[in-house]
Amino acid sequence: MADKQTEMRRGDWLDPDAGKVAFGPYAVAWIKERELTSTTRQLYGSLLRHHLEPTFGAVNLADISAPLVRRWRADKLAASTGPTTVAKAYALLRAILGTALSDQLIRRNPCQIKGASVVHTPERPTATVKEVYALADAVDARYRVLVLMAGFLGLRWGELIGLHRRDIDLEHGTVRVRRAVAELANGQREVKAPKSAAGKRTVSIPGVIVQDIREHLKMYAEPGADGRVFVGAKGATPRRNHFNRLWRKACREAGVKGLHFHDLRHTGNTLAASTGASTRELMTRMGHSTARAALIYQHASAGRDRLIADALSGLVEKGRGGTEQDPESEGHAGDTGG
Repeated sequence: MADKQTEMRRGDWLDPDAGKVAFGPYAVAWIKERELTSTTRQLYGSLLRHHLEPTFGAVNLADISAPLVRRWRADKLAASTGPTTVAKAYALLRAILGTALSDQLIRRNPCQIKGASVVHTPERPTATVKEVYALADAVDARYRVLVLMAGFLGLRWGELIGLHRRDIDLEHGTVRVRRAVAELANGQREVKAPKSAAGKRTVSIPGVIVQDIREHLKMYAEPGADGRVFVGAKGATPRRNHFNRLWRKACREAGVKGLHFHDLRHTGNTLAASTGASTRELMTRMGHSTARAALIYQHASAGRDRLIADALSGLVEKGRGGTEQDPESEGHAGDTGG
């Protein structure tokens, strides 16, 4: 009693009945109460139904222990559930129980497995400049510029499909990213703002593809400032599954293996990093709010040090030939002239 009175005076007392709330209903409410995009809401709902509720749904929050969480994760991995899916499900479980901790329904968060929420994605291939052009030439003509802009501007599929004529300024060579088209699991599409404030950005267009874009706008884009830049043969917004068939065909014709369309974004970002751009500049161009991805591209750019060395060589040559002369050479020149 004395201990409990001390906890109450300190504000540390926890009602032993507070945690007698089933995880399932609490988790459903947790998702409902948050401002999430439709795609994120669908993802969380799927993770909850298929991976969390079967084990934790009927268990009271207070009864979810660290050993129970460890067993659940080990069983999932042993059952050949993908490590990425398990990591995402664990991250969701930890977030929900973190809120339960804030709500003073539990005393501590039982999700204590270090690194369990980290998604380890295998390194994806990066297309070369020649491969990007080979794919652009092999794909359906109305999607040629889609491939070039993905490869050299680093834009995402949804950002490209969401472009309107007014977003492209060829006079100043820029593209404004203000929206993206998301495809939901039920087949519906949603036009939304980028998932972070950094996603709304203006990206400069490499001059080498400006004429390609100009010709595309004349031949394939809808008329008017609000006209869509990319439309299918029947005038509809392209769907990813249909384009993927065209993409795989183009890959076969170009002799490029194992490359996804999204991998073109890696090409654009790697090329940008290889120019010696700063971390902040890369973050702005890529539309990231944190430096993590930009730093990855900076470190992964194998040719960047070569460019630095070449630039340094140019400075040395300039200094050697333009501002300094060999005194001995000057003397010989004078003697010859005399």
